Amino acid sequence: MPICEVDPWRFQYFEHVDCPPHIRISTEDADSWEWFPEHRWIYNKLAIALSQGLQAAPHGVMPPSYPVFSKPIMNLRGMGIGSQVIGSEQAYRAALTAGHFWCTMLTGPHVSTDVALVDGEARWWRHTTGAAGPGGTFDHWLIHAEPMPEIEDWCGAWSRQHLRGYTGMANFETIGGRIIEAHLRFADQWPDLYGQGWVDAVVRLHATGEWSYPDNDRVDGYSVVLFGPHGPRYRHPPASLVEEVRDMPGVSSVQITFHEDKEPDHHAMPPGGFRLAIVNARTLEAGQAGRERLRHSFLG
Repeated sequence: MPICEVDPWRFQYFEHVDCPPHIRISTEDADSWEWFPEHRWIYNKLAIALSQGLQAAPHGVMPPSYPVFSKPIMNLRGMGIGSQVIGSEQAYRAALTAGHFWCTMLTGPHVSTDVALVDGEARWWRHTTGAAGPGGTFDHWLIHAEPMPEIEDWCGAWSRQHLRGYTGMANFETIGGRIIEAHLRFADQWPDLYGQGWVDAVVRLHATGEWSYPDNDRVDGYSVVLFGPHGPRYRHPPASLVEEVRDMPGVSSVQITFHEDKEPDHHAMPPGGFRLAIVNARTLEAGQAGRERLRHSFLG
């Protein structure tokens, strides 16, 4: 399998793609850290902020004004753990934590962007926004067909300056068009929604250093998530049901996103719910219909 994937529910996107045996393509930040040592500095979020001219400093340096946003300087796993808004000097002193930093409080849309880079030069973009739910959950993500010029201009210029020498996939998270995190990988939740042949193009990029993907038929896509309450020991639904949902009109793929032989509290899940499944679809209505079919199986 060309893509080094740890989640078995995502093997379906990569296991039938041809790839030279010496090529390794990351979907995990820990792997990217090991495989691209000359560029691993981008996992330092303080360095990312300073590289864009944002006000930022490690905890212990007093912010000039409030509010500021605080989070770990580096966090390869655990998503947003330890992140918080700090609104006053008193709150800042109470929140002081080794290994954390504060930065300018950004506002605006939060966008996840996948980009194909050749020697730091962007060759392809795709942007995703999420519909937030309670307790850190997301109801669904919209994978936009349309470009986002502000993000592409800013992140493209930043990549030309800071990622020369890197050829491969990258991911930027932005708020208000400014980078808050960067990753030497792509988002592996919805590669089927990028279009037929996209994974083959990623393999060619890493194998030959060239990007070749026509991308002539892009449309909006939706990645719709099913959450259940924390506590129960869930079981996977029958394979026949998963196949039935996958065959519903407009549905592209189905992921059952937990290990049934693993204790529930050993899964990394947001406080608002236990993620049970993801339905990727070409319309929101199709994704929601697939989710409801699975909800009935899981929750009655």
